[in-house]
Amino acid sequence: MRVGFGYDIHRLVTGRKLVLGGVEIPHSRGLEGHSDADVLSHAIADALLGAIGERDIGHHFPNTDASIRGMDSQEILQRVQAILAAKRFAIVNIDSTIVAEEPKVGPHLPAMRARLAQTLYLPADAIGIKATTNEGLGALGRGEGIAAFAVAGVERVEPSVSPDAPRHVA
Repeated sequence: MRVGFGYDIHRLVTGRKLVLGGVEIPHSRGLEGHSDADVLSHAIADALLGAIGERDIGHHFPNTDASIRGMDSQEILQRVQAILAAKRFAIVNIDSTIVAEEPKVGPHLPAMRARLAQTLYLPADAIGIKATTNEGLGALGRGEGIAAFAVAGVERVEPSVSPDAPRHVA
């Protein structure tokens, strides 16, 4: 068993849609970034990569690569899962926290959990997502951005199992 940790933060700006955990959330501002700037999915991707000793998503998906501009972060997660499979690791579980003053993301957590479970071929109960505020402190507390933290557990897949087959380790 291995564990990885991930973190991401993006500034809220006008003129962008807000995507968290693969779900578009109605809001007057969205997150600025090279891809869709989904901080939750990015934190999860970094946690998964860290668990297997890989470099972060900025290395695998650099903002200098025009081909990934505007990319759906669910595709990033699918590509990260392929990296895990190639190294013969399967995801055991993910736990995460979104830090945002606004909008209130609590009502959207079940949809995010379902979307991430679908993307990563996991049962929904293998994914934890929580939301909190920064209690008005700092840039996040002033509503200037949204951040996410994630931890991921992975386990080596037995050689008899095809490394290309996504699977959940119970």
